[in-house]
Amino acid sequence: MSDTIPDLLRYAARTYGQREFLRFPNTSLSFAETDERSDRLAGALAAKGVRPGDRVAVMMENVHEWPLSWLAILKAGAVTVPVNARYRAADLEHVLRDSGAVATLTTSEHVAHIPGTVHDVRDLAAGRWSPPEISTEPNDVANFQYTSGTTGFPKACMLTHDYWLRTARIVADQIRLRDDDVMLIAQAYSYMDPQWTMLLCLLGGIPQVVLPRFSASGFWPSVREHGATLTYVLGTMPMLMFKQPPHPLDRDNRMRLVLCSGIALDLHATFEERWGAPWRELYGSTESGADLLVAPEAAETVDTGAMGLPPAGKEVMIARPGSVPPEEVPHGRQGEIVVRGTPMMKGYWNHPEATAQAFQGGWYHTGDLGFRDDDGYIHHSGRIKDMVRRGGENISCAEVERVLGQHPAVLSAALVPIPDELFGELPKAFIQLRPGHAADRDTALSVIRLARERLARFKIPAYVEFVDEFSLTPSARIEKRHLLHPVRDQRAGAIAVEQETQ
Repeated sequence: MSDTIPDLLRYAARTYGQREFLRFPNTSLSFAETDERSDRLAGALAAKGVRPGDRVAVMMENVHEWPLSWLAILKAGAVTVPVNARYRAADLEHVLRDSGAVATLTTSEHVAHIPGTVHDVRDLAAGRWSPPEISTEPNDVANFQYTSGTTGFPKACMLTHDYWLRTARIVADQIRLRDDDVMLIAQAYSYMDPQWTMLLCLLGGIPQVVLPRFSASGFWPSVREHGATLTYVLGTMPMLMFKQPPHPLDRDNRMRLVLCSGIALDLHATFEERWGAPWRELYGSTESGADLLVAPEAAETVDTGAMGLPPAGKEVMIARPGSVPPEEVPHGRQGEIVVRGTPMMKGYWNHPEATAQAFQGGWYHTGDLGFRDDDGYIHHSGRIKDMVRRGGENISCAEVERVLGQHPAVLSAALVPIPDELFGELPKAFIQLRPGHAADRDTALSVIRLARERLARFKIPAYVEFVDEFSLTPSARIEKRHLLHPVRDQRAGAIAVEQETQ
């Protein structure tokens, strides 16, 4: 059994050779070619001064150089720092500074926008470098994977080689990977999903088809074109696909299993009927990997909202919120979902206090609320995190609030999630203005334009509401619970700003 990602790649190259592994638009790489090209790129990185333990950022679109860069960085003994290609000045600067990245690998279109040492990966890949002789261990950190976590600015989860391989093996075992499977993925490669599914493909010797981006109208035609049998979707993707007009070829595909996080409860059976494939829940987090899965044959879970059972090596408890150590609540009673076992992150880089807070009592506190039914299945019922989950994106409220506060008109700002039929949640900003500034549309648009310059598009507030003052806690923090009223339309009285600043 391979214990590190480079070992797994070398095993797959020996075992599967010229069988297709990575399929991108206009590019197809075999297992052997991927091993050889990542070797050369690892050698180039070493020649540029990258040493074991260094952090190297990767910021590019869904191109084949992304997985090659990840594999090469790991072969050089370094740590990969995935960066969302949509990041702008503020969020990009935070990730590069916090991680201490010694360099960023990118493509030509991004070079001018990235501070520090930047390498065009295509120039590096053109050389004929020999790979460094580096030995990695299962517990070595492979990625600084940034996530909003439970509070504050995005933090880097330190994810080891063992974490990644265990995550891939858990899913591979659960879905009973077959020799004729084809995995299709449409998320950005900087996210978790293309990375663990790539490792799953290495385990099974099957192709990973990577689309340039998600397209609701193009997803199922791509499934048919590539003969995909497996995929993973989340967030707004299912609803956006469902809103497309039905097509006579909707069921004309090889798809045997759709993995999804957050399947719409009242549409689960409808999804399966429309596209002719079972949809099964997969629940987890960047911090803890795969925590709950529904077996492919568990048709009884359709339309129930059940997220599954823990895999071998994991324990999941529904605990009384705030209890340390966690105290389990009776079946059917709501509590916080807490997890322990393997895989699990090593902790948050540079944030020992946040790590200790997340692992109080020896369990990882997800910040999600749920309950356990009489069959043992866990169900999701809410969240206690200070963040907005917009589709498949986690948005740190504190990060956006900091940028909004940089506008000269803003005295204080609070970001909260409001319900949305399509995205699940949208970010709404409550803003207290400095004296002398008008609480009008022009001011709102000016604040949002600043945010758009400094943050990724998905983080931009969709609505702005001005307030005269905020209710504060004894520690002078904004009491967000007073901002949202369950019986009120959260859009009423707010200024819709997102479309007008694009």
